[in-house]
Amino acid sequence: MVKTVAIVGAGVSGLASIKSCLEEGLEPTCFEKSDDLGGLWRFTEHIEDGKPSLYKSVVSNACKEMSAFSDFPYPEDFPNYLPNAKIFEYLKLYAKHFDLVKHIQFKTAVVSIKKHLDFSTTGQWNVVTESNGKQESSVFDAVMVCTGYLSEPFLPLETFPGIKRFKGSYFHSRFYKHPHIFQGKRVLVVGMGNSGVDIAVEASHVAEKVMISTSRGAWAMSRVFDNGYPWDMVFLTRFMALVRNSLPGPIVRWMIANRMSQWFDHANYGLIPEDRRVLREPVLNDDLPSHIITGKITIRPKVQQFRENSVIFQNSSEEEPIDIVVFATGYTFSFPFLEESLLKVENRQASLYKYIFNPHLKNPTLAIIGLIKPFCAVMPVVELQGRWVTRVFKGLCQLPPVSTMIQEINEKKQNKIHWFGVTFDEVLKTECLEYVDSIASFIGAKPNVLALFFRDPKLALKIFFGPCTNYQYRLTGPGKWDGARNAILTQWDRTLKPTRTRVIEDSSTFCPYLLKIFGLFALFAAIFLGFQ
Repeated sequence: MVKTVAIVGAGVSGLASIKSCLEEGLEPTCFEKSDDLGGLWRFTEHIEDGKPSLYKSVVSNACKEMSAFSDFPYPEDFPNYLPNAKIFEYLKLYAKHFDLVKHIQFKTAVVSIKKHLDFSTTGQWNVVTESNGKQESSVFDAVMVCTGYLSEPFLPLETFPGIKRFKGSYFHSRFYKHPHIFQGKRVLVVGMGNSGVDIAVEASHVAEKVMISTSRGAWAMSRVFDNGYPWDMVFLTRFMALVRNSLPGPIVRWMIANRMSQWFDHANYGLIPEDRRVLREPVLNDDLPSHIITGKITIRPKVQQFRENSVIFQNSSEEEPIDIVVFATGYTFSFPFLEESLLKVENRQASLYKYIFNPHLKNPTLAIIGLIKPFCAVMPVVELQGRWVTRVFKGLCQLPPVSTMIQEINEKKQNKIHWFGVTFDEVLKTECLEYVDSIASFIGAKPNVLALFFRDPKLALKIFFGPCTNYQYRLTGPGKWDGARNAILTQWDRTLKPTRTRVIEDSSTFCPYLLKIFGLFALFAAIFLGFQ
């Protein structure tokens, strides 16, 4: 019987895991390498080895209602998209409210996690930690690894000919903190992800010239979506997910391209994705198109070669002088405290059932939390992972047969183009609602919308047509929260509170999801007429 649980890391995943353990009557001990909680969202001027790092100006890409823990809404006066300091403040409030800090051992690094001698019968683990230069070994019934995947830069310099001869400076985006280093410089950012574009936009305010090099392109979105509402509260709904997953892939891709290009024509700005059969994570940046159209940023193709003081791009012989190169080339991940037999990482992939469990372990007492890239906020995902995992630990939920788990893992690794719905460009990426619903169904926390229509139609309409906020997963099942219904019914009040600071009598209160429905009907009409 599992009782004691070791948790590695006190970031978002670690805090959610501590709370999940407490809800199930388990005894968690969380080991945090640094001197405070928060993980990625704790800004520091220095870079800590083995820890995520962010730059001072980072703002969340998921709004507060979509990124709240399921039983702890953000304060209503917090902005919808949050500077990292506000998210850190929220995590502090969460830890204080649920009394989580007393379960965390700070300045304690995990050195190794190995099977106990009688693992085959007990499922226990030997966990060696180090604090103040002293090592200590303890035995735990289960382990939850919550270190994420954003601490090891992926920097394949061998794929950039001439970089060793380049006399300017270059570094991975992980090491960026403030834009003053670009003052008066000619800057090249390699990579078209969110961090790369953020850094390019910041650099453009002080640099002489800024270029972004991308081979694949990307869709760019604004956080401010239809009628000024947060993008994810409009886009991530059960209704919209049903539409996307019910239509043939080519139509879905056409719809996405059409919607993305309503803001600006991506082809005219050099951004249009090269392979539109698969969906890359869109770039969320409110300033990029205006910086391109005003010449502050130039989009360039793939780097062909670096020279001592310049760069040559693909299909060009012209040299572009540059002083600084920022490689926004993403991250890889590893778990040095785990033996390879416990978790093997190949090509930035790990063979885990539901991105969590090693199917080959006789006893499922080791769980990896947060090793996933959902097309949504990470908080709802890791929280539900923790709730399911702790019930697996207790024997209240059972994993399927090994053959079933391996078959699903292998199918995901193939990452075939789907006939219906959306196909993502990486195995770690997944459609948020589909994944979260599947985990919630394992513990009986997935809302039954059809049943709700008869019992509570007002709530059912909010759940089906409105944003799929995390509170939905506290309406029923273990950990049911009495405040969940009210949190759902008042989510738009908390959304409008920080922006509606000057109210006039005719301010519209028209429900945004009704506007979305009318827009969708218009889109279907356009598709129908287009085939006539």
